[in-house]
Amino acid sequence: MGENSQDQARKEKNTGSSEKMRWYVVHVYSGMEKSVRRSLFERIERMGMSEKFGQILVPTEEVVEVKSGQKSVTERRFFPGYVLIEMEMTDDTWHLVKDTGKVTGFVGGKSNKPTPIPAREMDKLLQQMQDGIDKPRPKISYEVGELVRIKEGPFADFNGNVEEVNYEKSRLRVSVTIFGRSTPVELEFGQVEKV
Repeated sequence: MGENSQDQARKEKNTGSSEKMRWYVVHVYSGMEKSVRRSLFERIERMGMSEKFGQILVPTEEVVEVKSGQKSVTERRFFPGYVLIEMEMTDDTWHLVKDTGKVTGFVGGKSNKPTPIPAREMDKLLQQMQDGIDKPRPKISYEVGELVRIKEGPFADFNGNVEEVNYEKSRLRVSVTIFGRSTPVELEFGQVEKV
């Protein structure tokens, strides 16, 4: 009985995608990832090859930034210049992808026989994308003890060590040495830069 339920789960998992489908990485012009994704979907549809393709992903994560007290969430590509394609590799599918505008080629293996991404790596990547949606990361990250340079305000051009970081408010406390004394200064992320 246990075997049947496993078989059932396996069948459900494979519904809609061929056993031969694997994930491949395609290098594209940077900044053109989303337009390449659109073009690929259109070409796949036009050529009637939908059954040979699964998902096409532009790996992104959400990042939070606070500017002048306003919190904004933006999308950040964490593999600029790359698109991930789930597909069955044949001569026809290879040509369809390779001949799409702004695609420079497959990554890994020989140019005409690309190597698929190992399933374990792909799972990790999909998890990273999901985490980025569930828990958006701060656009800039600072660590306690890190040396930063103050860009504006009365302490402009001073260097200091980060003592505390508040991602909710995008503020940090920096310890600056003035006249031989260490003074804590409260600053916004935008007022400092990494040294």
